[in-house]
Amino acid sequence: MDYIIEMLHITKEFPGIIANDDITLQLKKGEIHALLGENGAGKSTLMSVLFGLYQPEKGIIKVRNKEEKITGPLDANDLGIGMVHQHFKLVENFTVLQNIVLGMETTKQGFLRMKEARKKVMELSEKYKLLVDPDALISDITVGMQQRVEILKMLYRDNEIMIFDEPTAVLTPQEIEELMQIMRDLVKEGKSILFITHKLNEIKAVADRCSVLRRGKYIGTVEVADTTPQEMSEMMVGRKVNLTIEKKSSEPKEVVLEVKDLTVEAKKEGHTKKLVQNASFQVRRGEIVCIAGIDGNGQTELVHAITGLSDMSAGAVTINGEDVTKKPIRYRSTHGLSHIPEDRHKHGLVLDYNLAYNLVLQQYFEKEFQSSRFLKNDSIYKYAEKLIQDYDIRSSEGPFTVTRSMSGGNQQKAIVAREVSKTPDILLAVQPTRGLDVGAIEYIHKQLVKQRDAGAAILLVSLELDEVMNLSDRILVMFEGEIVADLDPKAITVQELGLYMAGAKKGGELS
Repeated sequence: MDYIIEMLHITKEFPGIIANDDITLQLKKGEIHALLGENGAGKSTLMSVLFGLYQPEKGIIKVRNKEEKITGPLDANDLGIGMVHQHFKLVENFTVLQNIVLGMETTKQGFLRMKEARKKVMELSEKYKLLVDPDALISDITVGMQQRVEILKMLYRDNEIMIFDEPTAVLTPQEIEELMQIMRDLVKEGKSILFITHKLNEIKAVADRCSVLRRGKYIGTVEVADTTPQEMSEMMVGRKVNLTIEKKSSEPKEVVLEVKDLTVEAKKEGHTKKLVQNASFQVRRGEIVCIAGIDGNGQTELVHAITGLSDMSAGAVTINGEDVTKKPIRYRSTHGLSHIPEDRHKHGLVLDYNLAYNLVLQQYFEKEFQSSRFLKNDSIYKYAEKLIQDYDIRSSEGPFTVTRSMSGGNQQKAIVAREVSKTPDILLAVQPTRGLDVGAIEYIHKQLVKQRDAGAAILLVSLELDEVMNLSDRILVMFEGEIVADLDPKAITVQELGLYMAGAKKGGELS
């Protein structure tokens, strides 16, 4: 068999954890090979070994049937291996062209010769239908365009083997389709692609074969055409997973959260930019309202203003008819608002506290957990034990586990448990499943529907379109700080939603 890459019996260890445990992965020339696994399964680590960022403790790498020692990205590059990282490696204040040639500059007598470089970049751009503007600054172009720049960087270096690490995490549906087409075109031209993901529909759309990792071990490789998404998810998680969200129609009751003309401004170098512009909407008991949009369109600032994490420039927020615009965070938290934050490490947990203390962060000052300024540890640990049981939070030492040592999925479950167990009137769930695998996603979706059915009002902010379409009862779309549409998920397609998100379409049932 003609393999262009063979990673044989690779073992990579970090203190206290075997990230890759005797893994073998073989890439055929001219195929798109998906690498599937839950978070923490070891996918990115394995690709970082191939790209030379890590050295394995055991195992060998063969490139074009010859054993190679890859000591860093420059070695990988010399062997024709390129990588588009999950977080792009671009210089924001350089142009597209400068970013592409960076590190591969042609010079004559100490001067940069950009003319030949520009010609080569434009030829590649047209050949692969990447259509970038070479003179645009990276800071001024969309995330989808930045990704094309990363792909052009690999093409400019004549990389034949391309690694894509979670490439669709930040794209609109249209951009995802375009990327899939670009990947097909690259393979037609003789490139070979390794594609890391945990999205099964993308694997079905483009991959020829798929290798599955689970908890650092190799589970198997399948032909994608002959394997169902259910079978792949079962290999990935180790049990059957329900990929559809089961929920009955919503029956919205009275308004819990009302946001009126909310504006957030940022003052930067002498001028003011509106990050949120006159946002107005309501969320009622018994409904899930979702704010959809491409990352960076004001969603974070809107949520911070509602929760009190940052100030608003104008507008008002009311909870259960009470104006809380000027109230502190704790007041909102004890008067019906719960918040699953976007950044679980920064705003969700105190990582060096144990699990029990993290589970009472919002309530430690209540009578149940303290008396005359002393914490009642017995009550705190008993309460934590109950939440750990109810929400299936897995950790090595139960309530005594230091939160930092827990997996991302279990950290997220801890936050969900803490916020939901307060039986909130309004639950703000911001990207509650970001970076989680299908098992944890299924669990968190069930909890949100359960809360809705128990009479809570839920405001969900999500970048995952499947989640937006399947979980929400109403969709508000944010674009450049404005709410541009109020949509019924049953009445629109994912493609239409993508057009609103990209600003190509406005309107749609805005009252």
